[in-house]
Amino acid sequence: MADAHHIHNQDPNAGAEQRKAIMKTFWILLILTALEFVIAFLVPHGVLKVSVFIVMTIVKAFYIVGEFMHLKHETKSLIWSILVPIIFVAWLILALLLEGNAIFDAIFS
Repeated sequence: MADAHHIHNQDPNAGAEQRKAIMKTFWILLILTALEFVIAFLVPHGVLKVSVFIVMTIVKAFYIVGEFMHLKHETKSLIWSILVPIIFVAWLILALLLEGNAIFDAIFS
């Protein structure tokens, strides 16, 4: 019969670096989310509030993509090949919204 008592020679600090990185990510995302809640309840509605939310959302999105999709460990050329089209698409959406609103105001004013 096999011995029921197994001796494991594992290092008790094995995985400590990964746990530290996970906790760092947790705390950063928790702080950003808490700031979003504080801003949501304390800052009056307006352009400033919307702008801060957009910026914080973009920061969180880039951090999440960098951490969980491991993009921060890739080569710089791959990062830029993903980042530049996203910037252009965001610019296109903003331009279409602004121009569409200007055309709408010109036609129906």
